Amino acid sequence: MLLVSGILLHCSKSLPPGDPDNGGLVLPEGFEAVVVVDSIGSARHLAVNDNGDIYIKMRFAHEEGENIGLRDNNNDGKADQIERFGVFDQRGYYATGMRIYKDYLYYSTASTVYRQKLTRGKLVPESEPEVMLTDDYQNSPFGYSHIAKPLTFDGNGHMYVPFGSPGDVCQSKEQNRMPGALGQDPCPELEWHAGIWQFDANKPGQTQKDGYRYATGIRSVVGMDWNPYDNTLYVLQHGRDNLNRNWPEYFSPWQSAMLPSEEFLRVKEGTDAGWPYYYYDHMQGKKLLNPEYGGDGKKEGDGAKYEQPIIGFPGHWAPNDLHFYQGNQFPEHYKNGAFIAFHGSTIRAPFPQAGYFIGFVPFKDGKPGEWEVFADGFTQVDKIVDTDDAGYRPMGIAMGPDGSLYISESEHGKIWRVMYKGDKKNFGKDQLAQMEKLKNLPHIKTPDEIKDDLTPLRAEAGSVLYNKYCGACHMANGKGDGSRFPPIAGSEWVKGDQKRLIDVVLSGLSGPIEVNGKTYDGVMPPVDYLEDEEIAQILTYIRKEFGDNSPPVGSYYVKEGRYYARKKKEALKGGM
Repeated sequence: MLLVSGILLHCSKSLPPGDPDNGGLVLPEGFEAVVVVDSIGSARHLAVNDNGDIYIKMRFAHEEGENIGLRDNNNDGKADQIERFGVFDQRGYYATGMRIYKDYLYYSTASTVYRQKLTRGKLVPESEPEVMLTDDYQNSPFGYSHIAKPLTFDGNGHMYVPFGSPGDVCQSKEQNRMPGALGQDPCPELEWHAGIWQFDANKPGQTQKDGYRYATGIRSVVGMDWNPYDNTLYVLQHGRDNLNRNWPEYFSPWQSAMLPSEEFLRVKEGTDAGWPYYYYDHMQGKKLLNPEYGGDGKKEGDGAKYEQPIIGFPGHWAPNDLHFYQGNQFPEHYKNGAFIAFHGSTIRAPFPQAGYFIGFVPFKDGKPGEWEVFADGFTQVDKIVDTDDAGYRPMGIAMGPDGSLYISESEHGKIWRVMYKGDKKNFGKDQLAQMEKLKNLPHIKTPDEIKDDLTPLRAEAGSVLYNKYCGACHMANGKGDGSRFPPIAGSEWVKGDQKRLIDVVLSGLSGPIEVNGKTYDGVMPPVDYLEDEEIAQILTYIRKEFGDNSPPVGSYYVKEGRYYARKKKEALKGGM
């Protein structure tokens, strides 16, 4: 070990052993991984101190603390000391940011950025938390969404925080995400949303008005990092949703799964990336006009005038963290390159969900090369039909003092430490070629529009469940019995918004209601005793068979609908 400025640093010879199976990860030859801790709960971003202590931002508030500190006391790679700290009145569930800047630990909830002075020798900071920034997002006149607050810092005392768009493509609050609804032009949201704001990193008590809008036209950012090599901010934008659902005349389900691209942007002061007017199509290699503003999947408009991404990744991969590697432990290939945590898609149906891996973009002389797969094995299954099928979802990336790379995941709270123990001089094409083959896996490859469509598979399973639980009332042909039980075939209840349909299944429905011009006054009891995937299969089947081949329903949205159905039930009880 080396003693530098009173801090113990582990040199490469003292790296702990990797786990026999690398903790389930698939890595390039010469790399090993050890599981630092397993199943601590839904983990978001993380940071590693100069002494190797790890700090993790947990997604949800906890009575014992919503942050977790980890310490390895015997250098076996495993956390011996696990402590929670920081109890706050957390609003929302987008707690994300965790970074160390000038001996302070900065972290964020959906509404607030805090910092605590680190205490030398102590795992948990002993200082009182300072409120650095507060976002009163719940009182936004445009509503709110994309309220995660990742953090990064430059070398001049500035903190950068994104403020995401309240909606999808700047439709009015009343028409947000409605099929065929046009976007507002000019977009009034851009004054306070869909951009990156610069703040004083050392000034407590700030609000958004105290900051400076550094860049605009960026819909939603969770992964961002300041690159010290070229002294520039880089961000990863989550692209818009619902191209096929809202504009089926222009976009097929396959196009909606692949587009729009997730944009890797180099951001300078004054950058405008074009949201909500434009999106990026990595297959055409250009920015195109959004259909809400007159686009049709082909029209370019003035797209070339806006900031172009340095790379466009396939749609909905959800890049949730970004780290420019400055260490010396890894081979030279990785120096100054960008590691990206792809959290994985939720809305690629009817095709397999995709992402769920750690990617890498090599940089040479400040210019990016082709993206690579660095770490895989998170999915635990061959094909992800719905998001819940994935065993793990990569979330955060941080570098330790010895150059090890730490990775967090959000489903169970597993933390990996990735180390290189091979011959750095002989690392190159052969090792990278092995990883390149992983791009053919179902969760990474470009799906075939015919062969990879999962609708028939899910509809077949849904058919069995429908006849078991629904057919007795609504009949096998979906036409009802003509008196007590309404038809669902051709019904606006089936073809319309899937959220309403999901709520009917989970919450039940009592009449009178009108279906296809006729009034029914029966009672449908909740079917909430079925599993999320079972409900998703039933609804996928009836939307395919009886809803004019409407888009399928994913279990992720059933899970979300279950949450809101429970809240609605609690509210009704409270009003009695």
